[in-house]
Amino acid sequence: MPSLKAVTLGCKVNQYETEYLRQGLLSIGYVDAAENAPADLCIVNTCTVTNEGDAKSRQVIRRLARHNPHARIVVMGCYATRAPEEVASLPNVAEVITDKRELPDVLGRFGVVDIPTGISEFGTRHRAYVKVQDGCLLKCSYCIIPSVRPQMSSRPAAEILAEVSRLADHGYREIVLTGIHLGHYGVDFNRKRPKDQWLRLSHLLEQIVALPGDFRVRLSSIEATEVTRELIDVMAAHPGKVCPHLHVCLQSGSDRILRRMKRRWGAKRFVDRCHLIRQRLDNPALTTDIIVGFPGETEEDFADTCRVSREVGFSKIHIFPFSPRRTTPAAEMSEQVPGDVKADRVHRLAEIEAELRQQYFQSLVGRELHVLLEGEAETEQQADGTQTSAVFTGTTCRYAPLELSVAGQAAQELKPGTIVAVTPTGVANDRLIASIAGA
Repeated sequence: MPSLKAVTLGCKVNQYETEYLRQGLLSIGYVDAAENAPADLCIVNTCTVTNEGDAKSRQVIRRLARHNPHARIVVMGCYATRAPEEVASLPNVAEVITDKRELPDVLGRFGVVDIPTGISEFGTRHRAYVKVQDGCLLKCSYCIIPSVRPQMSSRPAAEILAEVSRLADHGYREIVLTGIHLGHYGVDFNRKRPKDQWLRLSHLLEQIVALPGDFRVRLSSIEATEVTRELIDVMAAHPGKVCPHLHVCLQSGSDRILRRMKRRWGAKRFVDRCHLIRQRLDNPALTTDIIVGFPGETEEDFADTCRVSREVGFSKIHIFPFSPRRTTPAAEMSEQVPGDVKADRVHRLAEIEAELRQQYFQSLVGRELHVLLEGEAETEQQADGTQTSAVFTGTTCRYAPLELSVAGQAAQELKPGTIVAVTPTGVANDRLIASIAGA
């Protein structure tokens, strides 16, 4: 049987698209190559969001060519779309896929007759990503993605619902809805329709939570202004089905810098929407992305970012020192911030993030949380092989990591991939701590 290796760089959408191609190939007899064994086919899904993403993509392709000298390498993803000739010149590259809409045709060329409309499994992961939308039309001055994924497209709701049902039937207890611009789900469907007939993310989520099955839903990154009242209403109406967690992208707390970034709203509108979310949902987790050291950022601008971060009370901040992306307007801007200044601000914001994270985690101590078990760190057994204790790691519905110590019968019954209700007793090493004894 022919063997394959698949390597993905970048976002959740890329990971979904790799899995779609992989599952199609498995259906016609391909098998996953063992870790140190050569493969007949290698698939690389590339990222181009930063210059470093391009470099890592090239490194992966060259490494696969060295370790799998007789393999055919197929390259897809955003770097392949942006620089197909450059990618094609790399060793052993047999095909470059420049448009993600071609993936069904690619499977057809490999001999897949029954072209799938989605996936049924997600590799060895315990949560499954479901791509519901593609494309972005925004023109943020630092971002290259709209130039490589410009076509706005939403998947039909019926197709998504069938996929979620299949994944739930296969035991996936958490489904993560993802897209390049998730909040624009349905926008392409709504053109020329009267507003009372529009389909939006809130409508899709409402249909998903109505599906039978024991699973929960999490939304991936979304713009704060697209967390509509209707979307919040659905989340509030189904607290056990929809994770009370939203990743809303701030990027900066300074209105002046937001304008230079060509973002679509000011800091006050962002904060107001976060306050609305907190009013309607039960102690939700709000996480975010922030770019530090954007061209022209002054100490006053950075202070605004710190102030907004505290006012919102983020439980996690992904902090990115600004890195100029070639061909974007921000790369050509004057007033580039020196590297040592960026490093200092990253450090200071990280200290604030650690403080806010600790405060939020403490607010979860003593209340029941539902945790998706994802790893088993330690086990102890009796001489007859009976397991007497175990330590699991997992992620709560509010996106807080948790360490669970289990003793007695529960140590034999629990396993990664299940969701268990626990009550944390404390916080240690940047994670919640809980325990279960007995059944």
